[in-house]
Amino acid sequence: MTVTIALSYVPKPPAHLIEGFRGAPTSVISDNLGRLPGSVGLRAFHRGGHMVGTAVTVKTRPGDNLAILRALELVGPGDVIVVDGGGDESRALIGEIMKTIAESRKAEGFVIDGAIRDVAAFAGSDFPCFARAVTHRGPYKSGPGEINVPVSVGGCVISPGDFVVGDEDGVVSFPASVAETLLEAVMAQLMREEQMIKSIREGTYQGAYGKP
Repeated sequence: MTVTIALSYVPKPPAHLIEGFRGAPTSVISDNLGRLPGSVGLRAFHRGGHMVGTAVTVKTRPGDNLAILRALELVGPGDVIVVDGGGDESRALIGEIMKTIAESRKAEGFVIDGAIRDVAAFAGSDFPCFARAVTHRGPYKSGPGEINVPVSVGGCVISPGDFVVGDEDGVVSFPASVAETLLEAVMAQLMREEQMIKSIREGTYQGAYGKP
């Protein structure tokens, strides 16, 4: 069966925006997006580290990774491979070999709405991987699939070129068009929270956290 490639290249945002979100917690980003977007049901399988990049999206039938293999031929520095596998946990969509390919192409990480395998390779690495489950059962490789189309991952719609940020709290995404103003809001909130924590430690806190 065929794999359709809607876009062979996803535009990259300015480097200062990517680096600006490098230390931004997903919780604070989510707060400034109305606490609405964000994939649920996924967890980190890597050892640690912050993931920030732009989405190269893959939509595949449950348990089949042919389209992911095709997408890996397109990815480069700064790309996050975002896979809509329908939430299926019966077969692993990626493992150590595909992880190694993505790393060699300087990708930023994986977000998989499905299962992975070779979990020890991910657990011993700082290469980000967020997925739903683990299984030793391997994938089909017959397709069909689509690359760089809007996908649904953990209940969140992600389009090619969207920012994707992941940390210990999970994964959040947003359009590149809002990145500049969002980053300003995130930095402002981080400063407010830093002052709030300082006041708590110094005994001068006045209950501001509970106010709208």
